[in-house]
Amino acid sequence: MNKMKGAILPGNSTVELKEFDIPKPGHGEVLIKMKSSTICGSDIRCIYHEHLGKGPEGYQPGRIAGHEPCGQIAQAGPGCRRFKEGDRVIIYHISGCGLCNDCRRGYYISCTSPYRRAYGWQRDGGMAQYLLAEEKDLVFLPDELSYSDGAQVACGFGTVYEGLEKIGICGNDAVLITGLGPVGLAAAMLARAMGAQKIIGIEVLEERIQIAEEKNLFDNVLKAGPENVRQVRDLTGGAGAEKTVDCSANEKARLTCIQAARKWGKIVFLGEGGTCAFQPSPDIIHDQKTIYGSWVTNLWRMEELVERLVRWGLHPEDLITHRFPLEQADEAYALMASGRCGKVAVVFDEELK
Repeated sequence: MNKMKGAILPGNSTVELKEFDIPKPGHGEVLIKMKSSTICGSDIRCIYHEHLGKGPEGYQPGRIAGHEPCGQIAQAGPGCRRFKEGDRVIIYHISGCGLCNDCRRGYYISCTSPYRRAYGWQRDGGMAQYLLAEEKDLVFLPDELSYSDGAQVACGFGTVYEGLEKIGICGNDAVLITGLGPVGLAAAMLARAMGAQKIIGIEVLEERIQIAEEKNLFDNVLKAGPENVRQVRDLTGGAGAEKTVDCSANEKARLTCIQAARKWGKIVFLGEGGTCAFQPSPDIIHDQKTIYGSWVTNLWRMEELVERLVRWGLHPEDLITHRFPLEQADEAYALMASGRCGKVAVVFDEELK
């Protein structure tokens, strides 16, 4: 067999399955048999409906989609020094040049070299039976974690972990999370493991509120509305939350994160796109608050997260509400685009069960 099926996104809210040659690994490359490829909100925002992304988010038409891939090495090319055939691996979804300052820090996401290419955007991604990856982009997946656990580490959970590490989470903290899609649910799961004393969530969609309540990740889940700041203060003794996390990219939710943070509070924006308007003096300066921006994560922190997931006994796959085979990728993307679900995965082999 030298052909495989792969899914591309034409940009008109559809998915096309096409036949591709199975690639052969060159020097320092590996061929990975895909096991799980989860769908990220950025795929919907920048590719699925329209090809809106520019630069790092510029999807090259005809490329196989999927930037949250995880699988098993089927073949290792010459020059590979750490990974070998049979290894279970997560793919850090950006392949940076490896030589610039950001890459040397592990932040391939911030590489500005023309050699930078993201899986599922400028190079073929995980929505296919096989994926060609560079060895330097791999993170080892231990046996304690499933392939669908690893797929979410590739972007969503890695992104959340980076943001929470920037603001710091401990047992002193009440944490507010706005936007309870897969990223918001991941934020709650990790914040609890890191010691958060109280976790409050805000969401507008009833289906996502129900999922959040069913997963039992929050102490309180609030319907998005004009009274949210007061409600959060009422739940935190009038002071507000020590740490707030926006996963929605919604202007009103971001303002809620700012205004519902207590004095000296720390705020991190994870949700992509949108706008934000606030009054610097009363909202930030006078209460000594700090806003952080956080984009994906770095390679060593992704490895650290994998280690800690095992230690904490956490499984990101618990957030998956729907699994589809590759042949039903169109249904998977349509469901994810509706927002009326948790995490959606396209899976293969044992992950179909």
